[in-house]
Amino acid sequence: MPLTNRENKILDEIKEWEHRLMSYEANDLELTYEKYLESAFSLLPENVQTQFFSVVDGWLFHLHALVQGSQLQLDAKERILASGRIFRNDINQVADLKNLEIDQLQYIAQQQISRHRLYSFAQGGISGTGGALLLGADIPAMAVINLRVVQLVAMTYGVEVNTPFEMMTSLKVFHTATLPSRLQGQGWKTLFDHLGKKGERYFYEGSEELTDISWLNQPIQQILKAMVIAIFRKKMIQGIPLVSMAVGAASNYQLTRKVTEFAHKYYQLRYLMDREEKES
Repeated sequence: MPLTNRENKILDEIKEWEHRLMSYEANDLELTYEKYLESAFSLLPENVQTQFFSVVDGWLFHLHALVQGSQLQLDAKERILASGRIFRNDINQVADLKNLEIDQLQYIAQQQISRHRLYSFAQGGISGTGGALLLGADIPAMAVINLRVVQLVAMTYGVEVNTPFEMMTSLKVFHTATLPSRLQGQGWKTLFDHLGKKGERYFYEGSEELTDISWLNQPIQQILKAMVIAIFRKKMIQGIPLVSMAVGAASNYQLTRKVTEFAHKYYQLRYLMDREEKES
């Protein structure tokens, strides 16, 4: 049985988005900035670079596991299942969510996405008050928010992220979503190159390295944002640092918007691919 008309329409929308992703061309300013960043970092000894990225990878792995096993995430999982039971009363586990229609899953996913974009907006506003502790906590907090929402979007589309393959894939989705726009197309392709068939997805057979020089663009942007906030935090409007708060809120919102859009398209396409594979 082929995909329904509605599923084919959403598939066409994803393919159109994918085409824009693949055909993106960076402007001269972006290329110059990235080249300068890579050149500056490459001045460090190679063993220092390797150790740095190894530490960041380890931090992301542990943070992912911490988020996944937290009571907050388990409660969110139960809310997703409860939302699924609104449409079908036989939803008992995450895999059962694949039995829902695409629009029903999209509705549940959008609830999670909207909620976490709001969290990012609020987190950015709080960090924008300029306190040293709040600024220092901003990068870890944003990592938690975005890793969490990737996991929740995956669960919404019936993918449990507790196997080696799905854990690594969700981290790769997060990583690719935070790359510079010109590199996301290749990252998207790599994700599907390593996907394999549905019954073969338990052990991850691709590279387990996440971060590299090209990924540094996002942390550097977060540091630059902190510098802008520090500069404008004393610009008060009726006793409130509105400018720095606006910078923090807008920056964090855009990051989570970018991550959630990418993750949503990825897991939507996987759901549709699994439907086609199941019916073939």
